[in-house]
Amino acid sequence: MSKNKKISQFRNIGIMAHIDAGKTTVTERILFYTGKSYKIGEVHDGEAVMDWMQDEQDRGITITSAVTTCQWKQSVIQIIDTPGHVDFTVEVERALRVLDGAIGVFCAVGGVEPQSETVWRQADRYSVPRMAFINKMDRTGADFFAAVDSMKEKLGANPVMIQLPMGSEDAFSGVIDLINMKQITWDDDTQGSEYEACEISKEFEEKALEYRELLLEAISEVNDEIMEKYLSEEEISVRELNQAIRSATIARDIVPVLCGSALKNKGVQPLLDSIELYLPSPLDVPPLKGIHPKTEKEIDVLPEKNAPLAALIFKVSMIEGRKLSFARIYSGRMQAGSEVFNPLLNKKEKLSRILKMHANKRERLKEAAAGDIIGIVGLKNSGTGETLCSQDHPVLLEKMEYEDPVISIAIEPKTHADQEKLDDVLSKFTIEDPTLKVRKDEETGQTILSGMGELHLEIIISRMLKEFKTNVNVGNPQVVYREVLTAPSSGTAVFERDISGKSHYAKVGVRLKPLNRGDGITFTCNAGDDQIPAQYVLAIETGIRESLEGGFLKGYPLVDINIIIEKGNFDERSSELAFSVCAAMACKDALEKASLGLLEPIMEVEIFVPDAYMGDAIADLNARGGKVESINPKGNIQIIKAVAPLSKMFGYSTALRSASQGRGTFTMQFSKFDMV
Repeated sequence: MSKNKKISQFRNIGIMAHIDAGKTTVTERILFYTGKSYKIGEVHDGEAVMDWMQDEQDRGITITSAVTTCQWKQSVIQIIDTPGHVDFTVEVERALRVLDGAIGVFCAVGGVEPQSETVWRQADRYSVPRMAFINKMDRTGADFFAAVDSMKEKLGANPVMIQLPMGSEDAFSGVIDLINMKQITWDDDTQGSEYEACEISKEFEEKALEYRELLLEAISEVNDEIMEKYLSEEEISVRELNQAIRSATIARDIVPVLCGSALKNKGVQPLLDSIELYLPSPLDVPPLKGIHPKTEKEIDVLPEKNAPLAALIFKVSMIEGRKLSFARIYSGRMQAGSEVFNPLLNKKEKLSRILKMHANKRERLKEAAAGDIIGIVGLKNSGTGETLCSQDHPVLLEKMEYEDPVISIAIEPKTHADQEKLDDVLSKFTIEDPTLKVRKDEETGQTILSGMGELHLEIIISRMLKEFKTNVNVGNPQVVYREVLTAPSSGTAVFERDISGKSHYAKVGVRLKPLNRGDGITFTCNAGDDQIPAQYVLAIETGIRESLEGGFLKGYPLVDINIIIEKGNFDERSSELAFSVCAAMACKDALEKASLGLLEPIMEVEIFVPDAYMGDAIADLNARGGKVESINPKGNIQIIKAVAPLSKMFGYSTALRSASQGRGTFTMQFSKFDMV
């Protein structure tokens, strides 16, 4: 399909939002109206095309980013529908890394919610141009203007309304297009497939003129040509206005705002038009920078089909036990059956098959080129965040960073047969999900799984059973603490030993100093070459860093610490091994004399409860060591913002349900580590 398309016709976009704002429903409508689906799949019926995993259908939430491709008018739109739940932010992170534009979907009732803030900041980090779609205009309590205000207030965005809703709640009947000055209504009998644009009716005319004026004013602030015409009261054509909105959106000066109700089939086609009109093609965003793996010289990766190949693997899935890698091709082309090069591993890989993805259905391609987002079968060694290129023109694209896990559970296989399968299943999950960590507890022999939240680990256990038929017993969740130094401390060690017939010697003196929260681990060597030769410094640093990972108090990693090597000694017996072991011993000596503390993960919690249950909800939160930071009423709902230690928040969803007769909801995300 994309074979004869120019790169300028591609739109690689993501749909991102808070859990339950209706992202997947919006995507389902897009697939229906672009002819990709023959019937509309609903999330609540467990039939959404994009939520194809069993767990997604059971829970009605998106867990993995699904990739799909559709065509609208002149454009090829490649969409990644991302999860909204905080436990799966890695999926959003990976998607944003390879997208050119995004649509933020906001609920007209809730406006900007905590997780929409998180994904918005992630998009800021990757400089992704965005549009906003205010969804659920038909719901009780829908308020378009309050939702737009919350974008200014909470996201610091510059939202520019290019549409107005015609009524809201039960009276929501369509939208007013402020660019063409038309009103658009949808035909319910055709599931919204047919719609018409006509003159604006009298009741909306005054409001439309007022907001058209505000639109022109907002665009003139970011576009000099429009500013001149606006000030001299000249006619501004629709074409000029569209071009100005496009360039301001791509420059991230504005966020065009549209509205509708995806569930009621209203507002989706104008959204598709706006994706084509205002969001960038791969040619409109600055070319990606890569580096040469050997010379480290910067290389511009140009979005051209005939340039050297550069592609980034942004996700790996194990589907039916087979490895499927998702990649975005930035430059050049790939052919099925050919070889590519992974510069990080310095290995060749074979592309057995190239697939055009449509959620979990796929179509085989002979070749794919710059601008395409594809699935690849056959990569044996390459993983998430790694580059594929040609061996003659090696290039490394920037890797992705991931948060560390905050919660752990212990698991053990139920039967001997499960024992045999367990390691294999876990290795598949860790290939798929870089935020999932697995380790063996030497003392108990249990396998410890660490992840981003209770739901994250719950779904891993559920997938083990449903997809891989592996049964495990699960221990209670454990918080992953960190250890810190609370005062400076020094230590020395001498290492003198014969190992397999060879003598080794080293002496190291180390000083450890506490750093501020979040500063990480820093290393300095103040010992001169006459005490420690330069070739041993790296071995010393590695030895110390490895010894800090195992902690000292309770076996948790030590963080926020400055390591200073103050002195040392060597002779002809010295070696890297001797200095590495000796440095770790000196560090242990310093820690034995040191005063240490534990840090625990503190979570930001936002609770939505009806007025009547607010007292009970706050009392329960206080009992858990939570601190209320603010309470804001919104209609008859109270929004309580608080911070609380993760260790006290296990099982909170059940407690909140019983305190509010099932009417309270909450979101929780990691905030920082703080002293226990």
